[in-house]
Amino acid sequence: MKKVLRFTAGWCQPCKMLAKNLDGINVGFPIEVVDIDDSTETAMLYGVRSVPTMIMFGNEGEELKRHVGVMQKQDLENWLNG
Repeated sequence: MKKVLRFTAGWCQPCKMLAKNLDGINVGFPIEVVDIDDSTETAMLYGVRSVPTMIMFGNEGEELKRHVGVMQKQDLENWLNG
Protein backbone atom coordinates (compact mmCIF):
# COMPACT_ATOMS: atom_id res chain seq x y z
CA MET A 1 0.00 0.00 0.00
CA LYS A 2 1.21 3.47 -0.84
CA LYS A 3 2.11 5.72 2.12
CA VAL A 4 3.77 9.01 2.99
CA LEU A 5 6.18 9.73 5.82
CA ARG A 6 6.00 13.37 6.93
CA PHE A 7 9.09 14.37 8.88
CA THR A 8 8.53 17.25 11.27
CA ALA A 9 9.59 18.83 14.57
CA GLY A 10 7.68 20.66 17.27
CA TRP A 11 9.87 23.76 16.96
CA CYS A 12 9.52 23.97 13.14
CA GLN A 13 7.17 26.73 11.98
CA PRO A 14 7.14 25.61 8.31
CA CYS A 15 6.16 22.14 9.58
CA LYS A 16 3.15 23.66 11.33
CA MET A 17 2.18 25.48 8.13
CA LEU A 18 2.43 22.24 6.16
CA ALA A 19 0.29 20.42 8.73
CA LYS A 20 -2.36 23.13 8.42
CA ASN A 21 -2.29 22.86 4.62
CA LEU A 22 -2.84 19.09 4.90
CA ASP A 23 -6.15 19.64 6.73
CA GLY A 24 -9.06 18.68 4.53
CA ILE A 25 -7.01 16.94 1.83
CA ASN A 26 -8.35 13.43 1.25
CA VAL A 27 -5.94 10.72 0.16
CA GLY A 28 -6.50 7.00 -0.03
CA PHE A 29 -3.36 6.08 1.88
CA PRO A 30 -1.80 6.82 5.27
CA ILE A 31 0.35 9.86 6.03
CA GLU A 32 2.54 8.98 9.00
CA VAL A 33 4.11 11.76 11.06
CA VAL A 34 7.71 11.28 12.21
CA ASP A 35 9.10 13.78 14.74
CA ILE A 36 12.82 14.00 14.02
CA ASP A 37 13.60 14.84 17.65
CA ASP A 38 11.86 11.67 18.85
CA SER A 39 12.91 9.44 15.93
CA THR A 40 16.43 10.56 15.05
CA GLU A 41 17.38 7.12 13.76
CA THR A 42 14.42 7.02 11.36
CA ALA A 43 15.28 10.47 10.02
CA MET A 44 18.89 9.37 9.50
CA LEU A 45 17.77 6.13 7.82
CA TYR A 46 15.86 8.12 5.18
CA GLY A 47 18.51 10.83 4.80
CA VAL A 48 16.32 13.64 6.11
CA ARG A 49 18.47 16.73 6.55
CA SER A 50 15.81 19.41 6.98
CA VAL A 51 12.15 19.65 7.85
CA PRO A 52 9.48 19.55 6.70
CA THR A 53 10.26 16.62 4.42
CA MET A 54 7.70 14.30 2.90
CA ILE A 55 8.59 10.99 1.26
CA MET A 56 6.06 8.98 -0.73
CA PHE A 57 6.51 5.21 -0.93
CA GLY A 58 4.90 2.85 -3.43
CA ASN A 59 3.19 -0.46 -2.87
CA GLU A 60 6.51 -2.32 -2.78
CA GLY A 61 8.06 0.13 -0.30
CA GLU A 62 10.16 1.90 -2.92
CA GLU A 63 10.58 5.68 -2.69
CA LEU A 64 8.48 7.31 -5.40
CA LYS A 65 9.16 10.96 -4.65
CA ARG A 66 10.33 13.37 -2.00
CA HIS A 67 9.61 17.01 -1.20
CA VAL A 68 11.44 19.30 1.20
CA GLY A 69 9.75 22.48 2.42
CA VAL A 70 6.26 23.90 2.61
CA MET A 71 3.73 23.61 -0.21
CA GLN A 72 0.57 25.57 -0.71
CA LYS A 73 -2.59 23.53 -0.31
CA GLN A 74 -3.27 23.08 -4.05
CA ASP A 75 0.35 22.12 -4.78
CA LEU A 76 0.29 19.72 -1.85
CA GLU A 77 -2.90 18.08 -3.08
CA ASN A 78 -1.40 17.72 -6.56
CA TRP A 79 1.80 16.23 -5.11
CA LEU A 80 -0.14 13.71 -3.03
CA ASN A 81 -2.60 12.71 -5.73
CA GLY A 82 -0.44 13.21 -8.83
